[in-house]
Amino acid sequence: MDLRSLGLEARQAFDILSRSDSKVRERAVLAIGDELAIRLDEITMANAKDIEAARESGLSESLIDRLTLDKPRITGMIHDVKVLAELPDPIGSTFDERILPNGLRLSRRRVPLGVLGIIYESRPNVTIDVAALAIKTGNTVILRGGSETIQSNLVLVDVVKAALGRVGLPQSAVQFIENPERALVGEMLRLNEFIDVIVPRGGSQLHDFCRKNATIPVITGGIGICHLFVDREADLEAALPVIHNAKTQRPSVCNALDTLLVHEAIAQEFLQKVVDHLAPSGVTFRAEPKAISVVHHPAVQPAGPEDFDTEWLSLILGLKVVRDLDEALDHILTHSTNHSDGILTENQENAARFIEQIDSAAVYVNASTRFTDGGQFGLGAEVAVSTQRLHARGPMGLPELTTYKWVVIGDYTVRE
Repeated sequence: MDLRSLGLEARQAFDILSRSDSKVRERAVLAIGDELAIRLDEITMANAKDIEAARESGLSESLIDRLTLDKPRITGMIHDVKVLAELPDPIGSTFDERILPNGLRLSRRRVPLGVLGIIYESRPNVTIDVAALAIKTGNTVILRGGSETIQSNLVLVDVVKAALGRVGLPQSAVQFIENPERALVGEMLRLNEFIDVIVPRGGSQLHDFCRKNATIPVITGGIGICHLFVDREADLEAALPVIHNAKTQRPSVCNALDTLLVHEAIAQEFLQKVVDHLAPSGVTFRAEPKAISVVHHPAVQPAGPEDFDTEWLSLILGLKVVRDLDEALDHILTHSTNHSDGILTENQENAARFIEQIDSAAVYVNASTRFTDGGQFGLGAEVAVSTQRLHARGPMGLPELTTYKWVVIGDYTVRE
């Protein structure tokens, strides 16, 4: 494929889309939802081909779950797209207005980021999420999905292009690299003439490769080794369903729970309840020595040396007994990927200290980590969950796909 041609078309489309009317872009996003509904059967048939190929190639069930698009999930995508379309458009909004002593009126105005380069694996819903967010904010996008979802992505990209065509916006605003050759990723990372930012969504190897080889700014995230600490003053009965939800509601995603830390004062009573509560749902456990000493179940195995640095993406949960909040904080600061970490407690002082000291993109008190999601946060969708510090953290929705320009208004003012 000629990536430079794709890049040029995306840049030219950006010149049009970034100046288009907000209502037209809103109609385009709504049209994506309509097209998804019309072509639902076509999408599920294409996805079935990807799933069949994935099973033949020996992909794990957790990865197959990530690439699955059944009717309930597509219905959820349609709902999220409709919600996104109705959210306020940040483009053109003005903030930080002030008047300087010399009379200059200064403000900042939100503008689109530009051409986004998205490299992602396994999850074809990303195609719709990213395309809808980009269109809504006047950005254009070049998508590079994984070979395991090629059939699904081809249909979904066609859905988006049809929606753009409906409202008269350039279909080249959303480009898709159809060739799954890995060499094209390296070429994409050097298209700084056309692409303004790269967002990889995948494993640590992909993120490392992008950071080392890109000549374009890279926003990384989406790798989650997520923790919950059960304090000695937690409501233990209320804690059980939170832990169950965080681990089992959808175990193959980045905000699913990986490690449960339990205060030693309640470990004898509580850990066995946790195992008994989660094991019937298929959860198995990797426990350090103190945890093993207080639980008895065939689903519990000794933790290996790397287990607390593993993002499981499956029905496996690490268990560890800690002396107190200090040891819980130390463990999280050592092993967390700064994605989503939380505390279950009735002690407001401990909760406040946890919020203060844990520097993750999302910090929770008495809630499941599964809420770290653009849709759940009311953002409509997300491009990624950023775990770095620039320029966005957590789920990247509409405002995170903007930058700003300074607007300076004078009265023929000159600098002294």
